[in-house]
Amino acid sequence: MEEEVKKRIHNKLSLVPELPGSYQMKNKEGFIIYVGKAKNLKRRVKSYFTGRVSGKTAMLVHDIDDFDYIVTSSELESLILEITLIKKYNPKYNILLKDDKSYPYIELTNEKYPRLRIVRNIHRKKNKSKLFGPYPNVTAARKTVNMLNRLYPLRKCETLKKDVCLYYHLGECLGYCKKDLDPKKIEEMTSEITSFLKGNQEVVTKKLKQDMEQASLAMNYEKALELKGMLEDIEVTLRHQKIDLRHNYNFDLFQYYQEKNYLSIQVFYIREGLLFGKHAEILNSLEDASEEMLEYIIKFYEKNNLLPKEIIVPSTIDKELLGEYLQVKVSTYQKGDIKKLLDLAEENAKVSLEEKFENLKRSDEERFQAEEELKNLLGLSKLERIEAFDNSHLFGTYYVGGMVVFDHFQPNKNEYRKFKISTEIKDDLSAMKEVLYRRYFRVLMDNLRRPDLILVDGGELQVAVAKEIIDSLKLPIAIVGLKKDDKHRTSVLIDSSLKEIPLPKDSSLFVFLSKIQEEVHRYAITYHRTIKNKGNLASVLDMVEGIGPMRRRELLKKFSSLKKIKEASIEELKEVIPENVAISLQEYLQNLNS
Repeated sequence: MEEEVKKRIHNKLSLVPELPGSYQMKNKEGFIIYVGKAKNLKRRVKSYFTGRVSGKTAMLVHDIDDFDYIVTSSELESLILEITLIKKYNPKYNILLKDDKSYPYIELTNEKYPRLRIVRNIHRKKNKSKLFGPYPNVTAARKTVNMLNRLYPLRKCETLKKDVCLYYHLGECLGYCKKDLDPKKIEEMTSEITSFLKGNQEVVTKKLKQDMEQASLAMNYEKALELKGMLEDIEVTLRHQKIDLRHNYNFDLFQYYQEKNYLSIQVFYIREGLLFGKHAEILNSLEDASEEMLEYIIKFYEKNNLLPKEIIVPSTIDKELLGEYLQVKVSTYQKGDIKKLLDLAEENAKVSLEEKFENLKRSDEERFQAEEELKNLLGLSKLERIEAFDNSHLFGTYYVGGMVVFDHFQPNKNEYRKFKISTEIKDDLSAMKEVLYRRYFRVLMDNLRRPDLILVDGGELQVAVAKEIIDSLKLPIAIVGLKKDDKHRTSVLIDSSLKEIPLPKDSSLFVFLSKIQEEVHRYAITYHRTIKNKGNLASVLDMVEGIGPMRRRELLKKFSSLKKIKEASIEELKEVIPENVAISLQEYLQNLNS
């Protein structure tokens, strides 16, 4: 695992909550390569990256580039979720679980004389047997089936015998092979069993408690202890699950959590009872959260998201209005499994927002640290505003410049500026001279806000040129260059006195200066590409100062070709553009031909 990845994962690990849930490991391509579960997400995920690992775990850790997680309310729910995600993504490192381990269901057969049993291969079933599960605790599931078979004398044999068996004599079978039984009795038993397995434990637990009390009064403590164990098995096996894989639910569920002008949104996609994915987003919140959510959901489906059969929303959202607009069923729930799923989504939204707040807090601390470090290195009393410059050229000849502004190491995109550079400019240093002079001459003339630091991409030559321009305008602004090594990696700072200052690569300052360097390069190169993509004629016109989109359109409308613009007199050009711009355009075109 590369050092950069280790550092990123280490930072992310500190934000993982100590809650149950499912975690998903991802490779460099963003594919999920492993899905796991944990009682304590923080402790479990951290264990992969601390301490010694071997074998397949070592291979997994080597492939990990990132991870994600979904919080649940219990370990059981995290396991059910783990199974769901494995079914969806078929992760590379979950092959053993997929091949060697399947979780059981309880089956109540749809036969004349029904049976209750544990099954694993549910896909082979062609009849209409009732299936309940899956059950992660296999032992408890088996004990539940045994308990129900003892309480309800269902058929036990695979095939009917010629005579009654031992189960009949024990009172655990009604003797289906010999006796003529009332269908209502069978229907009553299967109805109670179905109700119990769906979560209605009252009938069975009441009977067990009565039998347990009777056994205790009779001092049959062994039987009482056995019945107590059955009650405990019921609690483990049939605990209410917020993620119910048994029902064929098909819906999208929206939930949110709002705090400090942020709206954290969670979308769960439920298909055939499985959580097939989730979508999370955090937005700046300015209005009432319920209104913003209504708008968000509408836009969500306008972005080519297919409408499901049903949308589940919290009660604060106007479901009638949303349903009428989208022409789909919109529901909310105040109780039951889906209400619990809404609560689970809200918990995930809250965790996401808390993680963002922690990231913001950490970013503020790192920015303050970087700011103080740079102030100390350069001997500055104040460092609030940095203006950074870079140049790019078109076709190896036509230069453009870009300036980005960072206030306290945060980008201020409203202050970014683009510069068209004279065609006479044939090199980077001359291009830098022109851009810096034009920028800071205007700062002087228009009394614009001055930066505390000018940052240029380059070494001693670039810093010397920048200092020459700033000194000529008598502006007291510090200058620093970002010098690259022979491998084209930024390694040192060059200050105004052309002194080299080492820049530790593990410092916050290096990270923030690198971000500025990348941003100004991106901005300049994007401007260069934008002009290039407009075509040859538009590119040429865009290189002339004073000609923007409107004047370019007027020139093209009147003259239609570059040849006719070149042949036009100043008087003819003045019909479309001001005289000074017409003169610049004519000179530019003459230089273009030379």
